[in-house]
Amino acid sequence: MIKKSLLIWLAIIPLSILNGALREMVLVPLLGINYALPLSGILLCLLIFILCYVFIPKIGKGTTRSYWKIGLLWIILTILFEFGFGLIMGNTFAELIKAYDITTGNLWLLIVLFTGMVSWLTAKLRKLI
Repeated sequence: MIKKSLLIWLAIIPLSILNGALREMVLVPLLGINYALPLSGILLCLLIFILCYVFIPKIGKGTTRSYWKIGLLWIILTILFEFGFGLIMGNTFAELIKAYDITTGNLWLLIVLFTGMVSWLTAKLRKLI
């Protein structure tokens, strides 16, 4: 169950990168950063939901607890990846922490929380729990 869930989580990474590129190259020039950031966050949640809705059945039936554990694992992996990759790319710790401030219009914190619950939500919708 965990191995298959890791494959799904890994698929979220390119979705996030493509979403970020779309935001910077299309949404920001068209709408400005104040609208592009929240719109991009909502779009990423939708993409993650669709990905999970399609692939969660590959994990199979489980318990509510097992799907919440997957969600917790995904939160931890997402934060570790975000900080690790961000630091490697030359961002400061303060810059990375700033992404978690929803008052700036950046919905990253909500995206991370959504990532933590989406495996349970899609498993519930697909009647796997």
